[in-house]
Parts: sequence; structure tokens; C-alpha cells
Amino acid sequence: MLRIAVPNKGSLSESAIQMLSEAGYSGRRDTRELHAADPRNGVEFFYLRPRDIATYVGSGALDIGITGRDLLLDSGSPAREVAELSFGDSTFRFAGAPGRFAQLSALEGVRVATSYPGLVGAFLADQGVSVTLVPLDGAVESAVRLGVADAVADVVSTGGTLRAAGLEIFGPVILQSTAVLVDSGAPKPGADTLLRRLQGVLVARTYVMVDYDIRLENIDEACRIAPGMQSPTVSPLADNEWAAVRVMIPREETNEVMDRLYELGARAILVTTIHAARL
Repeated sequence: MLRIAVPNKGSLSESAIQMLSEAGYSGRRDTRELHAADPRNGVEFFYLRPRDIATYVGSGALDIGITGRDLLLDSGSPAREVAELSFGDSTFRFAGAPGRFAQLSALEGVRVATSYPGLVGAFLADQGVSVTLVPLDGAVESAVRLGVADAVADVVSTGGTLRAAGLEIFGPVILQSTAVLVDSGAPKPGADTLLRRLQGVLVARTYVMVDYDIRLENIDEACRIAPGMQSPTVSPLADNEWAAVRVMIPREETNEVMDRLYELGARAILVTTIHAARL
């Protein structure tokens, strides 16, 4: 069986479990379970701390897993990123007392608190800046106020938490992180199927199917408005002056495309969601 590591809790867990369910896999029924088998699909799930998943996969103890890109890079594991999964997005930035740090080079020789010492240390080394890292397990925004550090490197959403702690964001983005699928680089039976299924979920979430009727003389223009992945499907109707068209379009463009098709003369425009896909 393919052994898959899944986040057991935290911001990545619920989305990862939902995505695997949409991909046709059956996981645990009780959130306290640390292991679940899905014999029908030939997989086993191991529910682990997100921070540990890259280590387990990189060591070969497990075959493949879902974790954050930030956690993968921070772990120092030889596990490799296979694909982005488009959830759990986060941005890493530096922050310090207002006005103290104007640029990254101003960090030279100071103390920087972070929950991601491997990630931040590698970034600073690449930038040629030497600091003293202060590893903390969360709540790093309090480190400056309490005198433990001079600056912090942390996840930023709106920046409100850091501002509330009296800090100001500065310098370049350290990392744009997202959930990723990781493996050890060794081929494993079932891994390609898992990847195709997860990619199918992403397609189904990103695209919708549009059906409409249109006069034959307007088909070429309609296909320019909505060209689809390869080409729209065009079928004849009982009225030989009209045709039925089916095409897949980006979900975010749905209403704009419907408006343009309607203005062109398309009628009976219907939009349906996609449950699963393979491209």
C-alpha cells in the first residue's frame, strides 16, 4: 500500500482531508485516530504533526505526504516538492520596532526570533546577513517587547497581529508558502494515481462547464470568447441554423463569459460545476 502522511491538526489538516476525500479516498472517521487504511484505493494514511511530515517522508519511513512548503524548507529534509495544492497560503516577513530597520542589511549582528530557524537561517545566509537566531515555538511577535530578540521573522496575513505587538514589517518577502505534496524522490506504486487525482480536484475547483446554443455564423467568435482547454465541443441541433456548444472555462470568469456570449446571441446558457477531472 502507498503510505501517505497527512497533517493531523492545524490549518493544513482540514483542507488536506477534504481534498483527499474529493479525490476519492477514505480516511479516518475519528480525529483521534493516527492511522487509517483504505484498501479499496491501496493506501494507508498516517496522521502526523505537519512539521514532522517532511522528515518522515524524506527518511523513507512514509512514501508521500501533504505539508507546507515552509515546513518542508525549514525541516532540512531531503524530501522534495512534487506539486502545489493551492491551500494553506502564507507569507513570511521580517518585523521590528518602528523605524529601527529600514532594510535587510540592518539585521546584521542582531537577534531574530522565529519558529522557522532553518528556513530563515537559509534565507539570511543566501542574502549574506549574519544574525543570532532565537528559535521559539509560536507567538514570536512578543519576543521584541519581552527583550528576547531585536526583530522577528513570522507568518504575515494582514499584519494586524504584528502591528498590535508594536512591530513594523520591513525588508523583502522571505517566502510565499502554500500546501504541497512531497515525496522522497523514489518511485512508489500508486503515487502517480494520487497526484493525478489531486490535480483533478484542483481542476474541478478551478473550472466550470458551460453549455449554450448559438447560431452557426457566430460560432467562431463564441469560440474566441471561450476557447476551452483544447477546443469547444460543437454539436448540431434540430434547427440547422443553430449548434450546441460545450466548453470548460475558469470559474472566476463565469459571469463575464456568460455576458459576452449572451450579447453575441447565445441562448440557453447553462453553467455546471465539475465534480472530478483528468486532463
